[in-house]
Amino acid sequence: MAYTTINKPSEYFNTVTYAGNSSATQSITGVNFQPDLVWIKQRNLAYSHILFDAIRGVGKNLQSSGTAAEETNNSVGYLSAFDSDGFTVSQGSSSGDRVNGAYNYVSWNWLANGSGVSNTDGSTTSTVSANQTSGFSIVKWVGVNTTVGHGLNAVPEMIIVKNTDDATNWFVYHKTLGNNKFINLNLSSAETTSSNQWNSTSPTSSVFTVGSDFNNANYIAYCFAEKKGFSKIGSYTGNGNADGTFVYTGFKPAFVLVKLSSGAQGWGLFDNKRIGYNPRNNLLIPSDTGAEYTSGFDVDILSNGFKVRTTDALYNGSGSTYIYMAFAENPLVGTNGVPATAR
Repeated sequence: MAYTTINKPSEYFNTVTYAGNSSATQSITGVNFQPDLVWIKQRNLAYSHILFDAIRGVGKNLQSSGTAAEETNNSVGYLSAFDSDGFTVSQGSSSGDRVNGAYNYVSWNWLANGSGVSNTDGSTTSTVSANQTSGFSIVKWVGVNTTVGHGLNAVPEMIIVKNTDDATNWFVYHKTLGNNKFINLNLSSAETTSSNQWNSTSPTSSVFTVGSDFNNANYIAYCFAEKKGFSKIGSYTGNGNADGTFVYTGFKPAFVLVKLSSGAQGWGLFDNKRIGYNPRNNLLIPSDTGAEYTSGFDVDILSNGFKVRTTDALYNGSGSTYIYMAFAENPLVGTNGVPATAR
């Protein structure tokens, strides 16, 4: 019996590593689709993680490690085109170090549905680019104390939100935190209890609710609904042991984003492309600008989940609660009957 209908997750999400060449432009290929969300990190130096999406358009970036408003065609490099099999990066007026210097880079890429269409499901009209098959949508709207249509036809279980006009924190909704808590993508702080983010209202299959901590500005949201065999959004408890917690996802992970929610630690991000064997220890932290860590944060990627092999509190503090979002390299078993294998 098939475990999932998405036999090839790389048609919807894919990680691509590349070497910058310090030229005016470079086309990055191998994504397998035209991406609608591209998240790039320069791995060697302290540059921000930067996010580009098809609704806001090329050149316009947001930084996950800070509060900055949206930038356009930044002087240290930017994404200048969404291409059929990837994207093009361009140098800015001073250099291309952020996206195309003589360094190593990683990009995480999601497929939505192009530049977006009008959505009137909420009390505020939104622009939505949605892929209902993979449970991912990009949503843009203006407003506060309102409901916003997300286009997924499923309940989003993680929503990442940024005010693009002003210098403000990122807000993250996660289903395990509930509708009276939020956490910040750009900070290491623990979860915060407040009714002012989501108006104590959980998302539905058509809308999510934003409260009084928002304002009358432009916002972008990245919404994720869990899809069996392709994505998993959940939590786990650390054990503080080098033989750490095993987290079942139901697939071989290609990308895992983790945050200690019960205390103060940065977000941790690992994937299947930056080292080719277990244990994996190439860590990037979206909540800061630091270069890639290559030791001390061991994790095994398995056929059905991941296993933490560190005592570090970033992933595995004893009795600590962690939230995570993961995407698949291979499903456990697809309609083709091919099982996933560990590394």
